Amino acid sequence: MDKLQALSAPIGRLFLSMIFIFSGFTKITGYAATQGYMESMGVPGMLLPLVIAVELFGGLAILFGFKARFVAILLVGFNIISALIFHQFWIDESQMNPFMKNIAMAGGFLMIFAHGAGAYSIDNRHK
Repeated sequence: MDKLQALSAPIGRLFLSMIFIFSGFTKITGYAATQGYMESMGVPGMLLPLVIAVELFGGLAILFGFKARFVAILLVGFNIISALIFHQFWIDESQMNPFMKNIAMAGGFLMIFAHGAGAYSIDNRHK
């Protein structure tokens, strides 16, 4: 495997994880507003700590390639569910791009699930 190919895995993990890590922190700093938004979309606000944990710990796990296949498949579900609940393009067509971004991220996580964390990851530290 050449160096550029080896670097694509950690860079890809970085790109996929950034939105979750930043979003988790944003939900902490804007907790009440996020809780209110979730409730306005029919999602119980008491689930917010779980959402924050999934985003922060899931994002960090993907970033470092720790239990990447397991976390990736969880994030596939998280992205699809989030798209269906929060980006209902069939009601508001301005939500099409955010919906498709969630679906695209789910596709990226399916690639991690299928192929593993790749080079420079905790999962592959012994290889």
